[in-house]
Amino acid sequence: MAKVIIIGAGGVGQVVTHKCAQLPEVFTEIVLASRNEDKCKNIAAQIDAPIRTAQVDADNVPELVALFEREKPFMVINVALPYQDLTIMDACLEAGVHYMDTANYEPLDTAKFEYHWQWAYQEKFEKAGLMALLGSGFDPGATNMFTAYAAKHYFDEIHTLDIIDVNGGDHGYPFATNFNPEINIREVTAECRHWEDGQFVETPAMSLKQSFSCPDEVGTYNIYRMYHEELESLTKHFPSLKKAQFWMSFGESYLKHLEVLGNVGMTGIEPVNFNGVEIVPIQFLKALLPDPSTLGPRTVGKTCIGCVVKGVKDGKEKSVYVYNVKDHQDCYREVQSQAISYTTGVPAMIGAKMMIEGKWMKAGVWNMEQLDPDPFMEDMNAHGLPWQVIEEPGFELV
Repeated sequence: MAKVIIIGAGGVGQVVTHKCAQLPEVFTEIVLASRNEDKCKNIAAQIDAPIRTAQVDADNVPELVALFEREKPFMVINVALPYQDLTIMDACLEAGVHYMDTANYEPLDTAKFEYHWQWAYQEKFEKAGLMALLGSGFDPGATNMFTAYAAKHYFDEIHTLDIIDVNGGDHGYPFATNFNPEINIREVTAECRHWEDGQFVETPAMSLKQSFSCPDEVGTYNIYRMYHEELESLTKHFPSLKKAQFWMSFGESYLKHLEVLGNVGMTGIEPVNFNGVEIVPIQFLKALLPDPSTLGPRTVGKTCIGCVVKGVKDGKEKSVYVYNVKDHQDCYREVQSQAISYTTGVPAMIGAKMMIEGKWMKAGVWNMEQLDPDPFMEDMNAHGLPWQVIEEPGFELV
């Protein structure tokens, strides 16, 4: 039905390419592009389908426009770095191409996760008759859909939201990150914000923890409150929310390593002079750590990511837990990737599929929860991310 360009050849790009190739009746032509075309060729070689590759600098608007005008895709699936969202959006506008990403724009020199830069493109995309879908990964993405689905089918009004991301996987390294180390560490060390009584409340990063027992024998883990970008859009689009929080699990080894690295300045984002050369500490650290795309064969265990939603239905208080559990090795057997990349890449494919099939197609810039969750949720069940709903789960959350 449509030709797509996928930009980004990391772990998520690999999954998106695999999953799009599984649906040739939807994704009739796939071009995988990255600054490093060899990485694209390595991914294409894994897949028994005609994947074309290209070299492009996603920081360079003219280069992007030249690629888009040459290939004339229906849309771009952006799974590059969050720093590159705006240049790719600019190029899509110039070339007349629809846009989708999995993470909101983030300035290179400031650890800020906010949508206002991309929301400012609303009028431009609307006037151009183009659609930009923001945050079609898992969190954000599937978590937005879980919230919207619960609000649509189980509540008259939702009042509290707890998004809980547990990775019960073990890769065997003393310290490694499951997605881009630079993005991961910036995210984890950023000041925490949660929504309460009509405003965001700031607290120190990772300063509140609690224990959470996952269903389906995934296990019990310590989860830590942190800021995540979907809180900004969900509290905007569900104004009845009185409290909204995001929680993520971390092991003691990860936290101890992160603390030490932070104490010695290795997680810094400001350039430092080393032997006459300017380097950014966190980018140097990234070069030392295992590449997340290589963790697939050695990662065992499961992820458990979901939303605990509370509110009222027919005047009575109610709560539901909507969640997905995914086995790391199942993901590796299917697409040669661990579950963190898989759970991000599958919703990216589904978001693009929704646009191509016209189920979500409308001009402007949109967050996931502004669109009908039902067809997306159906496709999660059909394409590798089956979800469950537990009514009245009885969780005692802070």
